[in-house]
Amino acid sequence: MSYRKPEYFTNRELSWVDFNDRVLDEARDKRNPLLERVNFLGITQSNLDEFFMVRVASLRKMEAVNYDNHDAAGMLPAEQLKALSVKIHQQVLKQYSTLSRSLMPQLMEAGIELLDYENLSKRQLMYVSQYFHQDLYPVLTPMAVDSSRPFPFIGNNALYLAVRLAKNSLLLPEDDKKERRYALVQVPDVFNRIVQLPGDNQFLLLEEAIKPFIAELFTGYKVKEVRTLRVIRDMDFDVAQTDTSNLMKDIVSQLAMREHTKVMRLELEAKTGKNLRKWLTEQLDVREDDVYEINGPIDLHAMSQLAKAVTDHADLRSPPFHPFLPKTLQTDDLFTTISRGDVFLHHPYDSFKPVVSFIQQAAQDPDTLAIKMTLYRVSSRSPIIKALGEAAQNGKQVTVLVELKARFDEENNVHWAHELEKRGCHVIYGLKGLKTHCKLLLVVRRESAGIKRYVHMATGNYNDVTANFYTDMGLFTADTRIGVDASNIFNMLSGFSEPRRFEMLNIAPLTMRDFLGERIKDEIKAAQAGRPAKIRMKMNSLSDPRIIDQLYQASAAGVKIDIIVRGICCLKTGIKGVSDNITVHSIVGRFLEHSRIYYFYADGQERLFLSSADMMNRNLSRRVELLFPVLQADIKAQIIQIYDWMWQDNLKTRVLMADGTYQKVDRRGLDPFEVQEALMAQANAARVHEVDQAVKQERTTFEPLRKPQDKFD
Repeated sequence: MSYRKPEYFTNRELSWVDFNDRVLDEARDKRNPLLERVNFLGITQSNLDEFFMVRVASLRKMEAVNYDNHDAAGMLPAEQLKALSVKIHQQVLKQYSTLSRSLMPQLMEAGIELLDYENLSKRQLMYVSQYFHQDLYPVLTPMAVDSSRPFPFIGNNALYLAVRLAKNSLLLPEDDKKERRYALVQVPDVFNRIVQLPGDNQFLLLEEAIKPFIAELFTGYKVKEVRTLRVIRDMDFDVAQTDTSNLMKDIVSQLAMREHTKVMRLELEAKTGKNLRKWLTEQLDVREDDVYEINGPIDLHAMSQLAKAVTDHADLRSPPFHPFLPKTLQTDDLFTTISRGDVFLHHPYDSFKPVVSFIQQAAQDPDTLAIKMTLYRVSSRSPIIKALGEAAQNGKQVTVLVELKARFDEENNVHWAHELEKRGCHVIYGLKGLKTHCKLLLVVRRESAGIKRYVHMATGNYNDVTANFYTDMGLFTADTRIGVDASNIFNMLSGFSEPRRFEMLNIAPLTMRDFLGERIKDEIKAAQAGRPAKIRMKMNSLSDPRIIDQLYQASAAGVKIDIIVRGICCLKTGIKGVSDNITVHSIVGRFLEHSRIYYFYADGQERLFLSSADMMNRNLSRRVELLFPVLQADIKAQIIQIYDWMWQDNLKTRVLMADGTYQKVDRRGLDPFEVQEALMAQANAARVHEVDQAVKQERTTFEPLRKPQDKFD
């Protein structure tokens, strides 16, 4: 039986839009605190912008060269673009309906107002006038467009005001008075988009503080119309992979060019006149399907900024959460702790500090000989970069692979690569034809018993900022076999070594796909023999046709398959004889679900793996990814328990139905259960328990004095 029929697959891009709709549902969910709902609305905008910059841009390029290969769901690029346009226009209407009908009225009830200029008080009008003339006016630049001044460059994701003008003179002939004149003014991004007004929690959008005074930039002309606009451009690029010797130079060059790429989407105020609209679409070379008329503030990311600007409303936010840092990891000698047994961290419930401390301790440790590390995304002020530089200056051999091709982090990573080289580190700029996406850290020490390797592996980036709101899993180990495999991986990344196999670790694109395929086959054999068979997976995206094919085969053989997918899922459930043993859940909550878990029943052995890879073709075929086993029994049990809790979630979980829609869990007869809240509560309870234990240990013991001896020396 063929499991590759187009009707067995959902288009990847349309599935992503469904994911963004689940995020939008969080903005509509009244169980969430109001300001968190406002923030979720802003997140949907950021998500959508990136989708256009990358995925829509990619489809446009395929369409332009008449790419005639169908995707797994049987759709050509032009068909995908048409379907996406319909679906995204509907989603944008839903975004603004959520804002105007739900969020704005509730914000107003709470005393939080995003005002129109016409509704400002006299005091606020005076404030805005002063703010414009003293701060904004000197920065604004009117850009007229006529025969001698061509249409200016419109930057990606920047706000502009389009102005239609008429010459204001009685001496002009009637024909000159009727001549259409246009100009553009960029809304300066050096100022906050949300202008705080006099009065408690009252705000105005920056462009609305400019519009009433825009005529002052065009003396002698009458402003007939002024409208806000924004464009999203193609921001994706692929550096030629035939030669890595000039990779950094090529990336810097591409970054400079990227801003001048084709427009993917034009957002215009809904009331924009037809003449101004026609002028803009012609000048920007935008198709009608790519114009989005916005009935509200353009760029809803401003709503996230509004949520942050609100003061004195802790009741409208989620309670603050502080990650748990076990006392056993609050030590200056993490090497001894790891030597006693593997250490598991589940972020953000567990603190990321031990990871940073581990690198800092290795940098200062006289017995550390070498540090080797892969970096995909790091924070703008990364303490890890500082520690690696310190290690090199302390005479350690420091090798760092900095992936320069990490999308939207290219500029940041180029900067850090330069900084690491300045401090004496050996820097590798990625690999030809591949992105290095694995998260791997190796520390080599000289100890009394000989050379010893310490390894940290993770599902998420070495980013101390995102570790506070991405759910990821990391593992420290001193296992000799894993240490040897890690050394061989770094030899492969930095040299010409091509190991044929690894004892404990699997990497893409060499061994991971085949290894996972063998594990699925094992479950199929067990099911066919009448033995229990089960597969459980958690990932961000599931779109690889070969993996889906294998999962369909397993389901058809009777293997019970549970999958948690945060975002894209091209697999369909409920197909009789194909996927009726597969259940798919999606969790969207306070934290972004980012961990990857792969579990196989394995005749009761319960083989468990964590990974940096999603089940996407790019991860398994075009990236260096890591799949690592969880060997220690107590840690394995802990992760299985976490997965069980995720599967039991009935508040933030949506279930993929046979018709392709996602529905919330039917909670009739069930107690409400939210996994992220449960894990935060568990972390808080562990913190309280440690405090109680410390208090008990410090408690004074009352001991009576002994009777003096009768005889004295």
